[in-house]
Amino acid sequence: MIRMTVADMLEATQAALVAGLASTTFEGVQIDSRLVRRGTAFVALPGERVDGNDYVEAAIEAGAHVVVVTRAVDPIALEMAMLHGVAVVRAARDDGEEFMLRLARAWRERNLQWTVVGVTGSVGKTTTKDMLAAALATTRRTHATKGNFNNLLGVPLTLFGASSSDEAIVVEMGMNMPGEMERLTDVVQPNVAVVTNVGTSHIGNLGSREGIARAKAQITSRMREMEGIPGPTIVLTDGDDFADLIENEYATPAGILVMRVGPSQASSVHADVLSIDENGLPTVRLTFSDGLVLEGLLPLPGRAMVFDLLSAMGAAWALNAPREEAFAGIQAMRATRMRLEVRKAQGAPRVIDDSYNASPASIAAALEVLCTMACSGRRVAVIGEVGELGAQSQRLHGLIGAYAAAKPLDMLVFVGGEAADVMADAALTMGFSADKMERFATSDAAAKVLGPILEPRDLVLAKGSRSVGLDRFVEGVLKR
Repeated sequence: MIRMTVADMLEATQAALVAGLASTTFEGVQIDSRLVRRGTAFVALPGERVDGNDYVEAAIEAGAHVVVVTRAVDPIALEMAMLHGVAVVRAARDDGEEFMLRLARAWRERNLQWTVVGVTGSVGKTTTKDMLAAALATTRRTHATKGNFNNLLGVPLTLFGASSSDEAIVVEMGMNMPGEMERLTDVVQPNVAVVTNVGTSHIGNLGSREGIARAKAQITSRMREMEGIPGPTIVLTDGDDFADLIENEYATPAGILVMRVGPSQASSVHADVLSIDENGLPTVRLTFSDGLVLEGLLPLPGRAMVFDLLSAMGAAWALNAPREEAFAGIQAMRATRMRLEVRKAQGAPRVIDDSYNASPASIAAALEVLCTMACSGRRVAVIGEVGELGAQSQRLHGLIGAYAAAKPLDMLVFVGGEAADVMADAALTMGFSADKMERFATSDAAAKVLGPILEPRDLVLAKGSRSVGLDRFVEGVLKR
């Protein structure tokens, strides 16, 4: 993990030393005082519910060597820091977010020996990141984004967790506002970039799918060359509506090599789905443009996983990773929690827990998994509303409801507010039976009503935006 002196920190961030010694060394950075360990730097960030500046004393008691504040230091906390020999630093302009980004960029620039891959996209970026990390870990010491730490704070924390002895770093890069991807790329400076696809996630903030595509294309803004690979490379999916735009208007003018992956035989890497088993797991054949062919069973359900596999294997190939070992690493990986994770408990139904987040496209993919897996009981889809769709919300929620109504479901459940009503109305308009539909305002209400009537032979999908909290529904059903 990151290891620096306070002097290094000050130079990188333009912060000011309030108390203590510039020669103080720290190892690791935390923004949660509960995670602070001896030697850590604690960055106090103001939040919507709590202010990290109120927890400076707790961080000092936990053994922090450095505390970074974003407002005037409390006198008691300052006295305590001086008593314990803790360095106190005040972020420039009290901007903790910019402090984190600048410090992370400095750590990245100290470790130019790293091979860094940045992964973005509207759907599939977490699975692609996990697949690529599993692929590279077979032959290189690999560090990757934990969970969904992919924003302006999560990306720095990912880099802070990487050590100089690591060889490959896989960074998931999310964004929901204009300009964020450019700020992240300035920090990550990837040697290889992956754009899985351009969908409708965050369309309310970015205005249109083209706006989303142009925002994600900013991942090309500060890519780095590295010895041992042909040059900075971006992996794009053939068939995506905006792959040509990203290639022609962003990658090619910047001198970035483009690798296309997809179902077409003209792609550098393409895949054929040979079969899908009763658990929804696909057996695929990968064909590379140099003639290499690999076949095997994927550990994650659904045809959509094949596109994530193509992106991951394309990036691994761009990094000159041994492809046979890379593919074997992917086949051995386990599902990320709450990402198409099939769960079962005694006396409860099987649950496809995909409750972490959602977009219209990922809901469609999850419904496909539900309808593909073997099931001797009822197929039940529990769909939560999708956030950040802006002016497109009513139209897109209507499409979700209509799409779900066309699936062979025994029960269709919508959870949320007005957007859930829109989905339900669209499903009814498309002819879905009202007798097989349920509507709940909250996940807890859904679990309370449905938990007792779901049977062990049933197969249940839980899919919705994080704000809906369908993870509570899942836990309620499994722990009934």
